[in-house]
Amino acid sequence: MFKVTRKEIELNGKKISLETGKIARQADGAIIAQCGETVVMATVVGAKKVNPDVDYFPLSVNYQEKYYAAGKIPGGYFKREARPTESETLISRLIDRPIRPLFPDEFRNEVQLLPTVISYDKENEADILSIIASSAALTISGMPFMGPVGASRVGFIDGKYALNPSKKELEKSKLDLVVAGTKDAVLMVESEANGLTEEEMLNAVKFGHENFIPVIKMIEDLAKECKKSEWVIEKKDLSKVKKKLEKEFSSELKKAFSIKDKQERSNLISDITDRAKKLYEEDENISELDVNYELKNLEKRIVRTDILKKKKRIDGRSLSDVRPIKCEVGILPRTHGSALFTRGETQAIVTTTLGTSDDEQRIESLEGLQRQRFMLHYNFPPFSVGETGRIGTGRREIGHGKLAWRAINSSLPSKESFPYTFRIVSEITESNGSSSMATVCGTSLALMDAGVPIKEPVAGIAMGLIKEGDEFSVLSDILGDEDHLGDMDFKVAGTKDGITSLQMDIKITGITFEIMEQALKQAKDGRIHILGEMNKALDKSRDGLGKHTPKMEKITVDKKDIATVIGKGGATIREIVEKSGAKVDVNDEGVVTVAAPDEESRNKAMQFIKDLTAKPEMNKIYNGKVMKIMEFGAFVNFLGKQDGLVHISELAQKRVAKVTDVVKEGDEVKVKVIGFDRGKVKLSIKQAAI
Repeated sequence: MFKVTRKEIELNGKKISLETGKIARQADGAIIAQCGETVVMATVVGAKKVNPDVDYFPLSVNYQEKYYAAGKIPGGYFKREARPTESETLISRLIDRPIRPLFPDEFRNEVQLLPTVISYDKENEADILSIIASSAALTISGMPFMGPVGASRVGFIDGKYALNPSKKELEKSKLDLVVAGTKDAVLMVESEANGLTEEEMLNAVKFGHENFIPVIKMIEDLAKECKKSEWVIEKKDLSKVKKKLEKEFSSELKKAFSIKDKQERSNLISDITDRAKKLYEEDENISELDVNYELKNLEKRIVRTDILKKKKRIDGRSLSDVRPIKCEVGILPRTHGSALFTRGETQAIVTTTLGTSDDEQRIESLEGLQRQRFMLHYNFPPFSVGETGRIGTGRREIGHGKLAWRAINSSLPSKESFPYTFRIVSEITESNGSSSMATVCGTSLALMDAGVPIKEPVAGIAMGLIKEGDEFSVLSDILGDEDHLGDMDFKVAGTKDGITSLQMDIKITGITFEIMEQALKQAKDGRIHILGEMNKALDKSRDGLGKHTPKMEKITVDKKDIATVIGKGGATIREIVEKSGAKVDVNDEGVVTVAAPDEESRNKAMQFIKDLTAKPEMNKIYNGKVMKIMEFGAFVNFLGKQDGLVHISELAQKRVAKVTDVVKEGDEVKVKVIGFDRGKVKLSIKQAAI
């Protein structure tokens, strides 16, 4: 019934297997990939007809994690997987980026790739396995995929590179790097690092590339036995259109690309595009998409030739120049920290908000419920590029925000030394190239403006590449047009001493390590320059927190007193919050954190907690409240939780006939501790009055 093809290899002591022919047989390609007890099913289907109105490659990658994979039932009312989580979105992008460049330009059939985690052992990560499974599914599908692609994760532990480390091993690693590519070249890098040098990062990429080549060979062996018939892709002959557009518009486009102002340049190119389309209005064989395609190719040739041959960029800069930078801090009066970072025509307003652990992000995943102390939210409204459009958080916003998050994370103070929760928001108000790196710079400044004691300022820069044959030019601080018309998006962030994040996407079939080495060196020079400009506004964290920042104080109570502070159903902690106006958080170790907008509120809450957890001391006087009257005396509550007995003989200096002659329930009194009897406290009102 089944014609199963299976291949497996052992990599770094772990067995990886690929199987096809048994499950999802109606898909164009279907792979079951397994490592340990983690299993990913990757399916790919391509539309057999091209949508004539599409002028791009409509590839959609949707990575999914099924909760049953880890033996879990989803939270929430509906108890089923809903919209993609942030993690699923980021991994979808991770899979998409090395795959997309390996399809030919003329291929515009819709392709849907669905990598799904169906078993998860919490040790072997599903992201790398999903890239491998997706690559294998495409390779056997018969689609014009110029793969296969391999991938690996690289750690840096105790000065040595580690291949595909577990989550536990990554906790002590100075690097978490994912690299993907073909046998010959690297196509994608995504990383978070703790101040590694350029040489260490480059060697990490080399290490990862060398170690995924056996995976590529396994996929090739699998494809030899079960690959489907190759798709026939028709390529339309547009050579006459190409020549005519070159003749009519080359000089005008050259003039347009000599204009430094982005809006003026865009308007002129838009006018040329409209006139080019009118040339073929009556030609039924040539569509607007065909004209647009060849015009974009002409634009690409003009810009790329100027850079490669004349070393001349669109805005007149040299290859390594960074655009003018202006930094301002403290621009918003009520925020805890704020910064305005402007680099050329790219600009970001970045704010820092500090909160308590109660404000931490709670995330449900296959690992279980987790809490995230550091949040970075990136917003890219349409007005930033002078357009109208959809408002919301898409994959791009999530991806750019996470890139900036990785760049900053290693510089943040520990929770023990600085117990605040951080929320950063980056509002992109202008964009012409690398708003994610502007976010990194703005975040560093906004954190310092808020008084957060970060280890060192962090800056980021985006690098580009123009490559024809063996000739290439590496560009620093790329413009939007240089990104669109170039071959590489290479983003490096870090301190003056080392790299904290590296992201690379290649739009061609790969680059050499020689190019990467030059890009890293050029990026370091640019990063140091940007840090120098940032330091003119603020070169270290402010000495104190802002006046609108909640002031925080900690007190450690006995674990036995945690329940006392919280109270039945949280009643006591709610009372503290209501009466003091402070926020109160208690962890399992007995650490109570109090955050309040002013000193009075904080002190009130702290005193409340101290009273609740204090132990009665002999001969000490306390404020108390009469709770119950008996014939032999009165029970008085003090320290918020402690009751003691005032015997009738200890009510007053004279003889007392009836307890109610001196006190009644609800009276506020001063009492002195005069003894302890089998755990009970003996109090005196008369001795407290002496």
